[in-house]
Amino acid sequence: MPLTMFNPLSLASARPVLAHGARGHALRYHKRTLITLKDHKYTAHATARGQGRNGQVKSDDDHGLDLRLAMPKSLGGKGDGQNPEMLFAMGYAACFLSAMQLVAGKLGKAEMAKNAVVHTQVHVGEPKEMEGFGLEVAIQVEGVDEELIKAGHEACPYSRALSKGVVVKVSKA
Repeated sequence: MPLTMFNPLSLASARPVLAHGARGHALRYHKRTLITLKDHKYTAHATARGQGRNGQVKSDDDHGLDLRLAMPKSLGGKGDGQNPEMLFAMGYAACFLSAMQLVAGKLGKAEMAKNAVVHTQVHVGEPKEMEGFGLEVAIQVEGVDEELIKAGHEACPYSRALSKGVVVKVSKA
C-alpha cells in the first residue's frame, strides 16, 4: 500500500483560513484551546544537564533512559548523539501508532492496523510569524485507510496536544 501523507501541524493554524460553505467563502480563524486533565494515568520524568542540546538527558522511571545529546550536523554540531527532535519524532510515531490501533479495534479494523507503520519527521526551523525556532511535524502512515488515520490523529495525545493545546507549568525548583 502506498504511503499516505498526513500533516497534523502547520504554521497556518494561527492564520486566517478561507472556508467554503453553503453561503460561499468566509474567512475564519483557527482558535487554539487547552486540554485540562482530570487525572494522571502516568507521569514521565526527565532531567537535562550539561549544555542543553550538547548535554545529557535522563529519565528516572520504569526502565529509564540515559542519553548523551548532541547538536545535529545541520545545526552546526557534530551529530554524534541524540537530539530532542529525534526523541520527539520517535515518541510521536509510537503514540500515533498505538492510538490508531486502539481506534481500529473500535471501528472493526484491528487486523488492518496490526501491521501499520508510522513514519514521522519533526522539522526545526525559523517561523515566519515570530523570532526563534519552531517545529513542523509530518506523518506518513502505511497500511491503513484515511478513515483510520483521521481517527488515530483525533485520539493521539501528541496530536491533541499540538492541535488543541497543552497546559505547560514552568516553575523554579
